[in-house]
Amino acid sequence: MRIDVHHHFFLDAQKKAKKNLEVGWRTPDENLPWRPQTSLAAMDKLGVQTAILSPPPFSSASCGAENRAEVRQHNIYASQLCAAYPNRFGFLAGLPFLDDVEGSLEEIAFSLDILGADGVALISCYGDGSSAKYVADDLYDPIWKELDRRRAVVFLHGAQTPSSTPYPHPWLGLPISEVPNETYKAAAHLVVSGKKRRFPNVNIILAHLGGSTPFLAARVAALSHHMGCPLTPSEIIEDFKSFYYETALSAHETTLTAMATLVPSDRLLFGTDFPAVSTKTVEWYTENLENHFAGRPLDLANIMRDNALRLFPNLGKTKVECLSTWTPDK
Repeated sequence: MRIDVHHHFFLDAQKKAKKNLEVGWRTPDENLPWRPQTSLAAMDKLGVQTAILSPPPFSSASCGAENRAEVRQHNIYASQLCAAYPNRFGFLAGLPFLDDVEGSLEEIAFSLDILGADGVALISCYGDGSSAKYVADDLYDPIWKELDRRRAVVFLHGAQTPSSTPYPHPWLGLPISEVPNETYKAAAHLVVSGKKRRFPNVNIILAHLGGSTPFLAARVAALSHHMGCPLTPSEIIEDFKSFYYETALSAHETTLTAMATLVPSDRLLFGTDFPAVSTKTVEWYTENLENHFAGRPLDLANIMRDNALRLFPNLGKTKVECLSTWTPDK
């Protein structure tokens, strides 16, 4: 059975539908409104024993009590869902708008210590336009310091940030054209800023095989060094190798061959990005993954399950059944 490290939940179907219109995406009709049973049925079909839930990658928000309360509600819901379905779900806690450093630190403590979160979900940048900040911004150092102290797992997903030009075609919306580059920019920012080395105990998973990271790492290595980065090209490449990479919507002979030249198979994790996509789409990528590793059953088993178990040693343990009585919708 498989462990899916990239699995979202949508509590507000109207908000999700509105966001889809803004970014040029269509969530499969059968997945909205989302319910726990939506995921459980898909997991059974896809051979997934446990899915690790994370909130959708929305970057537009503002600091304040309302934002904190919404994030807290989502994290409590995810924790209670884990308690209601033992061994079927884990969860990665969302944080408030990251400029709210105090609120983020409080949510890290509450989610990891009280709710039993398996890690934290971050997005590539926070804010809009020229005021946006990427995750390695100095303002966020206290957050990284705390995550490093806790040896936390961080799932890093590209934000649905629009380009300065419109996306080129209705079939090439932001999730297809921009999100992969957002993941790369966040990873590269962590590397060239030295934050990846400064906070080495944080285990960072890059979504979608790192987006364009595998193909641009060498470009960063030489050109960022040329521009003044004190790390040598070899050190920059070394730091890109220190990430984990998950396979959602990315597994193909071409991408997996490239990944093999960057990281060993123990740095790869299985992901689906359900319910943003259909089970049919997930099956296509999963078949690609299985075909690529057909002659290496141990590597495939590690990617599909065992690497995640090593990274998340408490996965499947009962989450807290606290704070309110609750029965999940079927």
